Amino acid sequence: MSKVTKLTQQQKEEIERLAALPDQEIDTGDIPEITDWSRAVVGRFYRPIKKQVTLRLDVDMIEWFKGRGGKYQTRINQVLREYMESH
Repeated sequence: MSKVTKLTQQQKEEIERLAALPDQEIDTGDIPEITDWSRAVVGRFYRPIKKQVTLRLDVDMIEWFKGRGGKYQTRINQVLREYMESH
């Protein structure tokens, strides 16, 4: 489980002050605009919550997924997700 960091009162006030400003009044001059996303990593900051389950699968299916190399459970999850999203 990830550690939850609490904001200080000063940080909360700063966030509230910035949130109240119109976008055009926020100075982002010290932040370079990103125009090249070719090195971006999908899922770097977002990780879906996983839940451990017990699932009975046919032995040949398990062996087929394992035969494609490591991380077979991740591949099974990907196949199930693709099916779910297409139906």
